[in-house]
Amino acid sequence: MSKIHVSTTVNGDPVEFLCEPQQTLLDVLRDELQLTGSKEGCASGDCGACSIELDGRLVCSCLVLGAEAEGRDVETVESIAVGDTLHPVQAKILEHGALQCGYCTPGFVVAAKALLDRNPDPTETEVRYWLAGNLCRCTGYDKIVGAVLDAASEMRGETS
Repeated sequence: MSKIHVSTTVNGDPVEFLCEPQQTLLDVLRDELQLTGSKEGCASGDCGACSIELDGRLVCSCLVLGAEAEGRDVETVESIAVGDTLHPVQAKILEHGALQCGYCTPGFVVAAKALLDRNPDPTETEVRYWLAGNLCRCTGYDKIVGAVLDAASEMRGETS
């Protein structure tokens, strides 16, 4: 089978790559584009470790074929910090100690940022609902939820 040529935008930059017809977008990001922030946790869309935004929609990149990225906008965890400046979600996850092994953290960061882009003032219930597609086997979720709520408050300009 021949490879497919794909032209897309990844993290704001035009990108072209070749991929096998059955190759997932997660595999393309990691293996072809060396964007290794997204992780493969389950390969079935159940854990959220590979979360990205595709045309502004939160998706599990393990469930999307690389060829489906043609002409679309892909945003990965690598685009969230600006240089050495962490996004408030990233900074608050560190501040709250809301990670242990860190394997799930990129997916949580992408999902949390996607939520706060849509809803800058979420309730705890809304944060828990939005992050329900992301699994953590180490920390539990209270610190993660607290970090997202604290980041939302900071982003709104409120002080603690």
